[in-house]
Amino acid sequence: MKKDDILKTIDDHNVGFIRLQFTDINGLLKSFAVSAKDIETLLSEGQSFDGSSVTGYGAIEESDFIVKPDPGTFTLIPWRREHVSARMICDIYKPNGRRYDGDPRYIAQKAAQKAKDMGYLFNCGPELEFFIFGNTESGYLPMDTGGYFDSHPGEAAEDIRRDIAENAEKFGLRIEVAHHEVAPGQHEIDFRYGELVETADRLLTLKMLVKGSASRKGYLATFMPKPIFGENGSGMHVHQSLWDIKNNCNAFYDENSKSVGFMSELAQHFIGGQLKYGRVMSLVLASWPNSYKRLVPGYEAPVHIAWAHRNRSPMMRVPDVGKRANAARVEIRCPDPAGNPYIQLAVLCYVGLEGIKQKIECPQPVEENVYNMSFEERKRRGIQSLPETFADALAEFEGSIIMKEALGDTLFNNLLTIKRQEWEEYRTHVTQWEVDRYIGML
Repeated sequence: MKKDDILKTIDDHNVGFIRLQFTDINGLLKSFAVSAKDIETLLSEGQSFDGSSVTGYGAIEESDFIVKPDPGTFTLIPWRREHVSARMICDIYKPNGRRYDGDPRYIAQKAAQKAKDMGYLFNCGPELEFFIFGNTESGYLPMDTGGYFDSHPGEAAEDIRRDIAENAEKFGLRIEVAHHEVAPGQHEIDFRYGELVETADRLLTLKMLVKGSASRKGYLATFMPKPIFGENGSGMHVHQSLWDIKNNCNAFYDENSKSVGFMSELAQHFIGGQLKYGRVMSLVLASWPNSYKRLVPGYEAPVHIAWAHRNRSPMMRVPDVGKRANAARVEIRCPDPAGNPYIQLAVLCYVGLEGIKQKIECPQPVEENVYNMSFEERKRRGIQSLPETFADALAEFEGSIIMKEALGDTLFNNLLTIKRQEWEEYRTHVTQWEVDRYIGML
């Protein structure tokens, strides 16, 4: 939206306040409200704030930051009808006028620019899974007992998904699919693909809408990857493609290709890059200790670094789209929805482009169920596994040159510091499982 359109909308709807939104390094939404009367100054100069208490934004002695809202993200908040408010997603600057290198949105913008410099637009479409719980005297319990694609018209789950979808449309998201997932209380909502930063903005928005819609109905929505033992966890499969700017076509499709799915050579190098760097980018794509409770065999979560055409057991697959050139894409299945969408998509873009630059060879597809292979068979075929624990992922990330290149020194070091602290708290905590299992035995 342009400046004049924003001013007119504020005047027409008597907007009182504007919520300025951004994420901390973990991807958690941050926001503060400012008067809409100051919109012109806000758009030209931004708004200063203390960043020392925002996770991953630096120490107290370097706390001065400025948020500058992106006019294209201006949207009226649909559920604030009596006291009308709007929201805008912001970029983070230092007082000297330079972009803050630790701003996750800046990292995403730089990755998108890297693609453009190579002649491509990085398009991506995530599938967002989440759980909805009721808070009872017995604790958090799934809001329903439904399974995959179950439909119960009139139930709260249907109402919440519809409310999310209707509000999402008002924020400019084109919802394509909404349905119940495999586990009790688990749901999925997908929106139409877009460019990198646009998609990350939409992910941030949709996660806000999911939590808000559930809360207004008296429930709690969570993107925790594995909240229930013995049930499927929540993933965020990401469909990816590159659009050739010069030739105005999908660079992942080649009608003369003998590869499955008519994949172009460029697409195969892109897959090669993501497979090669699968272990080192795991900390970004699965960024919490709980993420590695999801990445275990037996629950439809990919743990093996391989790719296939139709087979969903490896880390990546190429969907069967026939000869629909514009639909050609690759899907990566290991990310989860609890991470920072800006740096998740940025890293996926960066390592895929590195695969193209380095002409990394794409291995042969693995169409057999990898879960059923023995360790010796996987070793013989060169199939590695993703890190098994958060500590393993930390170690892989810490030693990675390409992750430091993709994220920049500031965000790389900030993320490493924050995640080390998270692991230390997790590592030293005594769980109820340990007490129940060992206190009488030992």
